[in-house]
Parts: sequence; C-alpha cells; structure tokens
Amino acid sequence: MHKIIRASVAATLLAIAPLAAWAEGAKVAIHVDEESIQTMNMALNNAANIIKHYEGLGQEVTVEIVTYGPGLHMLRADTSPVSERISQMGLTHDNLSFSACLNTVQAMQQRAQTEITLLPEANTVPSGAVRLMELQYEGYAYLRP
Repeated sequence: MHKIIRASVAATLLAIAPLAAWAEGAKVAIHVDEESIQTMNMALNNAANIIKHYEGLGQEVTVEIVTYGPGLHMLRADTSPVSERISQMGLTHDNLSFSACLNTVQAMQQRAQTEITLLPEANTVPSGAVRLMELQYEGYAYLRP
C-alpha cells in the first residue's frame, strides 16, 4: 500500500514539475547544430519573436541559444555570418544568452591547429548536448529551427 502511495506522489510531482517551471516565466532553449546562415537567422528570428511576444504580455521570458558541431560557426568570431546581429541582440535583450560547446571548440582547434575565438556574447559550456538536456530538465521548452 505504501509503495502505491509513494508512486502516486512521485507521479504527481513529475506531472506538476513543468507547471512550477512556468511559474518562473517562459524559458526556451534553441538548438543550432548547422552551419547554415538560414538556420542561424531562423534561430535569431525565433528568439526575437519569442521575446517580443512575452514582453508584449508583460511576462518574463528567458532564451538560450545552444550551439555545437557545425552550428558553432554561429558564435565564432572569424566565421559567424550573423555576428553583427548577435551583438545587437545581446545589447538589446538581457534575457537572451548564447552557449558554445567547449567539446566542439576544442575539436575545431585541434583540426585547425589554431586558437578558435568566440564572439564576446558567447559563453562556453562543457557540452552543448548536455546543456540542452540540462535546460530541458530545468523546464525549458526546446526548439530546433
């Protein structure tokens, strides 16, 4: 009997966990793993539109764009085709952040035999894939443009 009650309580807590996360405001993780400028611009468009929507409602929103693999080019100082837009958005929206996978940075540095410099707006995370998992566990919605 006690096992049934414990299982019911656990199931209830798991079911309401996403609701508790929404109480903190909307949160979304946007995943970029392609070098495509169209994908990068779509991710930035999604971020801008989401922020505009929630700000229009007077609600809090947090957006994190997570890059890894070929998508890291979005945050590379030497190869980003959207660096000016990232700079402008970073100055305008304090609720928007950019994460770069350190595994990818190190792999690219090893292949290129040179230092890879990231945009000032980029924060490194040990693993982009793990970061996406952590954000979803914390109640972030997941988007992949």
